[in-house]
Amino acid sequence: MKRRVMIQVGCACVVLAMVLCVGYQGLPVASAQGKPITLKMQASWPSGLTLYTSFVAFAERVAKMSGGRLKIETLPAGAVVGAFEVLDATARGVIDGGHTAPGYYTGKHWAAIPLSHGPVFGMDFIDFFGWYWKGGGLELLNEWYQQVLKLDVVSFPLTPAGPQALGWFKRPITGWEDFKGFKMRIYGIGGDVFKEAGMSVVVLPGAEILPAAERGVIDAAEWCCPAEDIKLGFHSVWKYYYMPSLHEMTEVGDLVISKKVWDSLSPDLQELIKMATTEVYTRWWLQYGYQNSKGLKDLRERGINISRTPNEVLAKQLETWDKIREAEAAKDPFFKKVVESQRQWASVVVQGRRAMFPPYEYAADYYWKKR
Repeated sequence: MKRRVMIQVGCACVVLAMVLCVGYQGLPVASAQGKPITLKMQASWPSGLTLYTSFVAFAERVAKMSGGRLKIETLPAGAVVGAFEVLDATARGVIDGGHTAPGYYTGKHWAAIPLSHGPVFGMDFIDFFGWYWKGGGLELLNEWYQQVLKLDVVSFPLTPAGPQALGWFKRPITGWEDFKGFKMRIYGIGGDVFKEAGMSVVVLPGAEILPAAERGVIDAAEWCCPAEDIKLGFHSVWKYYYMPSLHEMTEVGDLVISKKVWDSLSPDLQELIKMATTEVYTRWWLQYGYQNSKGLKDLRERGINISRTPNEVLAKQLETWDKIREAEAAKDPFFKKVVESQRQWASVVVQGRRAMFPPYEYAADYYWKKR
């Protein structure tokens, strides 16, 4: 009996040793103990743009916060697929994820506009970010991707790119009628609004705008903001630059991840990704405002005509968008669901901030108006 027990114990030890040996060689046991995971993701913009730095910052934060357990390989537009193909490539599993913008996919469904950019009932970036995380916006964004578009992805807001300028033009803009006849690179709400003014809209990724201008395909363009626009070289073609604008008072680029990849991650890594996107959104926007201000100063020193957008144009933007939005809401229940959610959140937050916060220009003009 004692000998039989000893044999059984000995066999058990051999089996245990074999399991530990297999685990040591990198099979499932080692994976459970923390074998690094690397995800390949691509952006919708070139690596030379400031927008791309938020993508890199996200990857760096994930690597550090996970202690190297999760790594993101960041790739620029065109590395695997075209700039406008990042979403579909993620859903198909060609790449594990991407840094893109819902507004690029208005052709799939019009809720792309309010889910990513626009006047959004007077909200600024902080209000809009609050709607995403506390007002039901994030749930609606993922409902749009997964149930409306039928794409197997998960999304989180990552990059607040704006507020965006009205754009670059070959001649001065004095009112709404001046847009008639322009061939302009613009997308999303801006394109739909300015079509009403008689403008021809051309949708192009950032890297293709300047070549199109040089070939005469377009004679005006909107991309983003001074820090980005100067890098793309628009000042070498156009000399009239107008800001501000209400067509993209907010603009959010998101991180999309294959849902299969997302579901395969442990709960702590999923939470880590949420934390990293939130931190990068906030910290990146803080430095982006400074970079845009420096870019604006640089453009002035280069002799670019930088002018305030006429109030008539700002008013017509809101008036035109309201008409378009209401018409679309009457046709599409999900679009209506999104804008009504935003309206409800803004009715509280925007009104409250108007009462509590002094107008920005009061102190700004006191210190800087004549300098």
